[in-house]
Amino acid sequence: MSFLKRSPWILHYAATSCNGCDIELLACLTPIYDLERFGIINTGNPKHADILLVTGSVNEESRRVLENLYHQMPEPKAVVAIGACALSGGIFRPAYNVYGGIDQVIPVDVYVPGCAARPEAIIDGVVQALALLDARAKAHKRRGQVSIESP
Repeated sequence: MSFLKRSPWILHYAATSCNGCDIELLACLTPIYDLERFGIINTGNPKHADILLVTGSVNEESRRVLENLYHQMPEPKAVVAIGACALSGGIFRPAYNVYGGIDQVIPVDVYVPGCAARPEAIIDGVVQALALLDARAKAHKRRGQVSIESP
């Protein structure tokens, strides 16, 4: 992971949910699971984030926030949907104001199923996102090095 020799930063957004996945995500940052062992830093600023972690289903209010966060993140970026609500709307799906999963609003790269998602599964999803980021950074670098020959 050459691109990720620096510390990748994650941004967590909790859309409409019961907060079970949020609690499990916070557990990932404790010494028991220690997501930071991969050099990952939790940030509150989307302009610094490499990976967007989203929990909960999407409604009209959270849709606007989610779109704004996604568009403020620099390229390359990855999105991880955590929990049944983020994947499909979960138990909130039948509600009149729920669109469903976050992939109805922004592109999702990694899906972490569960209700609530286990910390081990969340960490696995973040590691998969790191691999995607590395591949995207290498592809971006190759495109940038293409030389245009002058006549």
